[in-house]
Amino acid sequence: MKERVAKFSIGEVVRHKVFPFRGVIFDVDPEFANTEEWWNSIPAEVRPSRDQPFYHLLAENDESEYVAYVSEQNLMNDESGAPLRNPQIYQIFDQAPSGQFKPKMSFAH
Repeated sequence: MKERVAKFSIGEVVRHKVFPFRGVIFDVDPEFANTEEWWNSIPAEVRPSRDQPFYHLLAENDESEYVAYVSEQNLMNDESGAPLRNPQIYQIFDQAPSGQFKPKMSFAH
């Protein structure tokens, strides 16, 4: 099995390529590590490959804040610079003046 290198890193702000949401990455799985039920809930015609990094996001859309699990192929950098309102982000990360999110020391491992 070849080693996969994640394109995005913890603390990066990303957006979904298809659905209207964005968020901050707080964890990365080198390949799919969710349930079969979750996998099968994705319509087959848009179901991503399992053998790519999957990202846990503190996500938000116009209506709500939530945790999302997204394949690398469906993410892109969020260049909007718009503020994020998910309150969990600020519990886990400190935001640098540059806008970059860094894990708070109590969450680093």
